[in-house]
Amino acid sequence: MAATAGASSSSVRFDLPEPDAFTEPYWAAAAEGRLLLRTCGDCGRTHHYPREFCPHCWSENVAWTEASGRATLYTWSVVHRNDLPPFGTRTPYTAAVVDLAEGPRMMTEVVECAEADLAVGMELQVTFREAEGFRVAVFRPAP
Repeated sequence: MAATAGASSSSVRFDLPEPDAFTEPYWAAAAEGRLLLRTCGDCGRTHHYPREFCPHCWSENVAWTEASGRATLYTWSVVHRNDLPPFGTRTPYTAAVVDLAEGPRMMTEVVECAEADLAVGMELQVTFREAEGFRVAVFRPAP
């Protein structure tokens, strides 16, 4: 279900992806518990979010590559109130930006971690949360 103009606020969903032909491999890998990134065949740099070109050198010679799933916490905010459905039922939650081991930064959520235990640079590992037919990449403290 996608957010649509004119829909009532109670039925609008902002938390579900809208896969297309380009992003289908990303969502198929997520369903298998794998995180994919895009890597440039010309400059060798990896990026996220998925794009059909390299944002560093503008090459279209990019391919899907599997990420290690390792990251470090760059910054976060614990959200205690969010009026947009369905986020209000998830509060509190930790919105975060992580540095992936492969280089890119990724917006995500930290799960299975108490607010007092969050620290810049803490080691994280990808895991996946079910979201109405999708699996979405989130991160938890590394073992």
